[in-house]
Amino acid sequence: MPEGDSIRGRTLGIRGIAFGIAAMAVVVTASNVLVQHPLGEWLTWGALSYPFAFLVTDLVNRRFGPGGARRVVLAGFACAVVLSFWLATPRIAAASGSAFLVAQLADVQVFDRLRNARWWQAPLVSSALGSVLDTALFFSLAFAGTELPATALLSWEVPIWVTWALGDLAVKAGFVLALLIPFRLLLNATQPPPPASAGAAA
Repeated sequence: MPEGDSIRGRTLGIRGIAFGIAAMAVVVTASNVLVQHPLGEWLTWGALSYPFAFLVTDLVNRRFGPGGARRVVLAGFACAVVLSFWLATPRIAAASGSAFLVAQLADVQVFDRLRNARWWQAPLVSSALGSVLDTALFFSLAFAGTELPATALLSWEVPIWVTWALGDLAVKAGFVLALLIPFRLLLNATQPPPPASAGAAA
């Protein structure tokens, strides 16, 4: 590969990773603020923004591989936690950071394992697993033991954060399916670059 092409490739790679980090920080910070504003007994506003974090991770993973995706996750995590401690409560920020890190790193690993399967399998399975992990960890760490009111769930009374978690997970499941559309539309734009040896041989 000519040196000029190599430099341009590295520059585009740096810009792509930087864009992914910025997008991740915006999504997670917004979600940490929005999760503090309920939409009734079954949902918070954060459920409508957070699923885009999985789209960002999966697109970066497809383009730059698991190493690039992990860099975006770790940098996005650091940026989001710092901003969230400022914009949200410390407990929300800590719960969000813990859930985010576990869920996103699991997403990266599962996506990479399935990257050679049909185009929809990697984002579908990895985002679904990540959504379950994120919801379970975040809501239990953020709200368990707090003095939130109870609400009815079937014939039981449960803390309202439990129904928020169930509603959150249902919305995330819908987004996992809906976000396959932009993922499919961006398949060509996120095509991994050819190996350097292939470029040199050409």
